[in-house]
Amino acid sequence: MFFRTKKQDVAINLTPLIDVVFLLLIFFMVSTSFTRETQIKLELPKANVEKLKTEPEVIEISIDKEGRIFINGKSLVNAQVDTLVKAITPLIGDDTNTPVIISADANTAYQSVVTALDAASQLGITNLKMATQKNKE
Repeated sequence: MFFRTKKQDVAINLTPLIDVVFLLLIFFMVSTSFTRETQIKLELPKANVEKLKTEPEVIEISIDKEGRIFINGKSLVNAQVDTLVKAITPLIGDDTNTPVIISADANTAYQSVVTALDAASQLGITNLKMATQKNKE
């Protein structure tokens, strides 16, 4: 006589698979680059001028409405003239004709703009421009 052996139920353990999926999910979430939300938001003053052609080796001094100063998008520790001079000096080197653009928010304190102008004056910068946006008429 033949005896039938009971068939065992086949079960697949999904726990390790779920662990791997969660690890991959966490890896992709951490390594994904998100949009930069720390960009400087400036509202430029208006003037009736033509659009400025930017040159490749230009130094941009940005001043937001709180008076914080940024050089080429990098924030300075404080808004003092000495700090600004020390930050600009390596960028211009010996060339005092390097174009420097001051982009100040329309609502910033005038003193912040004067500080940037004073730093440029101390370095002997001769190619200095103020950024504005064109009036919509």
